Amino acid sequence: MTQEFNIEKIIEDLQKIMPFKEDTREGDIVLIIADQLFYAVVTEIVRDDSRRDEWWHVSFQLLTIPPRQVIWTLREPQFSGQEIFTMGGEKRFIKAISWRQPEEPLPPTADEGPPADRKPPVRRLRRKSHLKVIK
Repeated sequence: MTQEFNIEKIIEDLQKIMPFKEDTREGDIVLIIADQLFYAVVTEIVRDDSRRDEWWHVSFQLLTIPPRQVIWTLREPQFSGQEIFTMGGEKRFIKAISWRQPEEPLPPTADEGPPADRKPPVRRLRRKSHLKVIK
C-alpha cells in the first residue's frame, strides 16, 4: 500500500507550526521538502551570469547522515518558499526558518543600550546529560 505524497498539504500544515522567514540568505537554515523532509544550511548564493533571467547557484550543506553538499540552480521565488518547483519530475519546496519568535523584540543597538525597565536575561542551568561518551 503506497501513500500519495501531497506536498501542498504538507506545506499548508507546516506553515501553521513553523516559524518561516520571507526571504533566504546565506547562513540560513532551510527546510527542504522533496520525497522527504530535511534541513540544510545555505552556504552560498551566487548569481548565474550565463542566463539572461535571474537564476542563482544556491549551495546547501544538507543536515543529513552523512552530511552532503549540493548546489542547485534556482530562481529566487524557488529558494525563498514563494513557489513549489520540480526537479527531475519531483515536486520540491524550500523555505528558511526564523529562529526569532515574532513577539520577541529586536535586541538594542550599541547606541541605544538596554531599556531601563528590562530585566537582564535569566541564565538557565543545563541538566547533566545521562549520555556517556564511549571511546
